[in-house]
Amino acid sequence: QVQLVESGGGLVHPGGSLRLSCAASGKISSMYRMQWYRQAPGKQREFVASITSSGMTYYTDAVKGRSTISRDNAKNTVYLQMNILKPEDTAVYYCNALPGIGSNDYWGQGTQVTVSS
Repeated sequence: QVQLVESGGGLVHPGGSLRLSCAASGKISSMYRMQWYRQAPGKQREFVASITSSGMTYYTDAVKGRSTISRDNAKNTVYLQMNILKPEDTAVYYCNALPGIGSNDYWGQGTQVTVSS
């Protein structure tokens, strides 16, 4: 069982930046993928970014070029740096750990990001 705890959310003005963190209770170096999802009010949860065990990164088009996912295996922590934030980035951001293809995954409780002037 892996527990994930997100932090770093908050209220930010449009154009601002935030860095989200996801601290894992277990070793993330063995995880197939570490991922970030988000869920805006009234909408379904959607994929934001992922990083594989080999360091490959993937982003949804909505954040590509504005966000960077990274991992610190020594700290068992994954980060999501988000820049040039827009009101449409407002959502609860969730960390997800996928141990392997087809395996059960793990979710954190989420951290709220609000982009508003």
